[in-house]
Amino acid sequence: MSRRHHPRPPHIAPAYTGRLSTDPVPALRLPGESMDPQAAYRYIHDELMLDGSSRLNLATFVTTWMDPEAEKLMAETFDKNMIDKDEYPATAAIEARCVAMVADLFHAEDLVDDDAATAVGVSAIGSSEAVMLAGLALKWRWRAKVGDGWKGRTPNLVMGSNVQVVWEKFTRYFDVEPRYLPMAEGRYVITPEQVLDAVDEDTIGVVGILGTTFTGELEPIAEICAALDKLAADGGVDVPVHVDAASGGFVVPFLHPDLQWDFRLPRVVSINVSGHKYGLTYPGIGFVVWRSAEHLPEELVFRVNYLGGDMPTFTLNFSRPGNQVIGQYYNFLRLGRAGYSQVMHCLSDTARWLGDQLRDSEHFELITDGSAIPVVSFRLKGDPGYTEFDVSQALRASGWQVPAYTMPEGAEDVTVLRVVVREGFSADLARALRDDTITALEHLDQLKPGGHFDTVQPFAH
Repeated sequence: MSRRHHPRPPHIAPAYTGRLSTDPVPALRLPGESMDPQAAYRYIHDELMLDGSSRLNLATFVTTWMDPEAEKLMAETFDKNMIDKDEYPATAAIEARCVAMVADLFHAEDLVDDDAATAVGVSAIGSSEAVMLAGLALKWRWRAKVGDGWKGRTPNLVMGSNVQVVWEKFTRYFDVEPRYLPMAEGRYVITPEQVLDAVDEDTIGVVGILGTTFTGELEPIAEICAALDKLAADGGVDVPVHVDAASGGFVVPFLHPDLQWDFRLPRVVSINVSGHKYGLTYPGIGFVVWRSAEHLPEELVFRVNYLGGDMPTFTLNFSRPGNQVIGQYYNFLRLGRAGYSQVMHCLSDTARWLGDQLRDSEHFELITDGSAIPVVSFRLKGDPGYTEFDVSQALRASGWQVPAYTMPEGAEDVTVLRVVVREGFSADLARALRDDTITALEHLDQLKPGGHFDTVQPFAH
């Protein structure tokens, strides 16, 4: 008698001692009946175990650990809508203070002591929304400069092929021509010469990156600004600069305080930064700040009579939770300049130790050593019989997520491994990663899989 094959039903039905019900839980449609809250928690909690540990995810820049007190405050404010400033005036005031603190950190103009209203900027859902807002301000300023004939022209934005994908989204969504400047083997940032060759009367701005996602390098923003200053002084086009400081904005002021990249350079008109990266706050929170009010066109600011009063707003979304802002404010008060400096120097020390270990090994060539921001990028030497993707896959056996990826346009033949050192990645964990890497390489030296995993892992920003 043949056995009939029964396909797996589209539901979840794990067994637990003390379950109140043995009914299956549908996976793709709403259950017909309610469920005990503890049982619902168990089902979801157990499935999420398959995600692995976020603390061992060395691909992401996003914060994976905060103080328990910060978590408590954020849990207490999940229900507050950031857009409802009249109903939650304390939360709104905290947001304004955070914007002012960021603007002050970046040396914005016209700031008055103890007056958050003088800071020109907004909080956003990560740097993704902040980038969109900054780009729109650049485009509207360009439109005002060229006059009524702007409708017959195509604005362009000059940036490296190493930009984060959100810049590609901005140009596509808002009809701006992207002018990508190519990389080259051994050079993974843009140069002033490339910028000068690319800008013209329809350029709305140039993007410089303070901490690229590919290698963690700092682009030569001061040199780019100086080249554009000379171009304008010689009668050429006058082009503003936006700094994408998503990764480095909360690092460089503390590790390299004398480096000029922010509003101390007159050509820099706006800066975005991710609070949920080295701002040390859980996702998602970011900020965009402008040098002064003249660089944020008034036409982009909406004044809405909603939920109790007149409310100026410049965001792409409307409702969003206020707890990320509260978490960021906690960090600002908890750490202060001294605390951020201590954390960043500690992370840098760990990154540089790891970089030294990789440099001294017989397998790797170092690209960045963690001294710019706490990011180490490296590649294999020669042809050992396996690739960076094979190394990445082998490290997953020990729980580590170390991304492997090819570099952007102009350096596509270069494959890189990258480790982002974040708070919570201790020196002990760095040593464990070093030891597990040695073990993985010993196995690969024997197996020589020859790039078996080259197509398995995509690059995760």
